[in-house]
Amino acid sequence: MGWVSLIIVGVVYLGFTFGARWMQKRYLTTLSDDEFRAGCRKAQLIDVRELDEFKKGHILGARNIPLTQMKLRKTEIRHDMPIYLYDANGVRSARAASLLKKMGFKNLYHLQGGFKKWSGKIKTGA
Repeated sequence: MGWVSLIIVGVVYLGFTFGARWMQKRYLTTLSDDEFRAGCRKAQLIDVRELDEFKKGHILGARNIPLTQMKLRKTEIRHDMPIYLYDANGVRSARAASLLKKMGFKNLYHLQGGFKKWSGKIKTGA
């Protein structure tokens, strides 16, 4: 009986996880380092990490709107331009995209692997 419950919980969890990722692909485009670099100058480049992380180093030209402040600062984001998001590894930027989608934003992109995988120019000590 215990194994059956564990298997059911596991199947439900996997179904939810893969379902959420499938839905995410409908509104969020994941870009490689090269693709992100090629398009980020014509978009709003937003770092969704916390301020202390941003100050330690960020992509040149990015502005900091932490995920924790996204709802409060939504008026700083334009609806008429693509939105390029990144964080440390891609998890928070995906959450930020979900939140932005719920607020009516479109053209959402995020950096595959996040800032840790970025090989372009960075700025330190904001």
